[in-house]
Amino acid sequence: MCRVRVLRWIFVLYLAAVLSLTLWPALEDTSVPGWAAATVTFLAGVGIRTSVEVLEMAANVVMFGPFGLLGTVLVAWPAGAVGAQGVAARRRWPARGVALAVAGVGFVFSAAIEAAQLVIPGRVSTLLDVLLNGAGALLGAALAVVVLTTARRAAARRAADG
Repeated sequence: MCRVRVLRWIFVLYLAAVLSLTLWPALEDTSVPGWAAATVTFLAGVGIRTSVEVLEMAANVVMFGPFGLLGTVLVAWPAGAVGAQGVAARRRWPARGVALAVAGVGFVFSAAIEAAQLVIPGRVSTLLDVLLNGAGALLGAALAVVVLTTARRAAARRAADG
């Protein structure tokens, strides 16, 4: 149960970071954020050619990956199933169904952020950001299904062997 509590706190801190990154008024007057320009320059220096647009699109996907991963694990993982024996073979809900629901919540969360950005100085709201964030949540949720399924099968094997 202690591990689940730690995961919950990590999820809360992650959500706070996303909200602060996305809802804080933009301090830069340029359309290209400093971090993006610096990253593109660095990548070019090591032989990877990209653009600020591609980098920002990737950042939108990556930013919501933890939403899908942590959200799915926290909902699909049985309460009290984490301990010395690992993950129990029985789950509260099917992981795939939970993953789709969590990805949907991630999509709605992203849409709410983009709607709020409409009135925040220096922020730009786009439908593409919502779609990319939703894709990130879905990828994170899919990864969680793989992790949970693998852990459940390993626990079942250990129980059968031992």
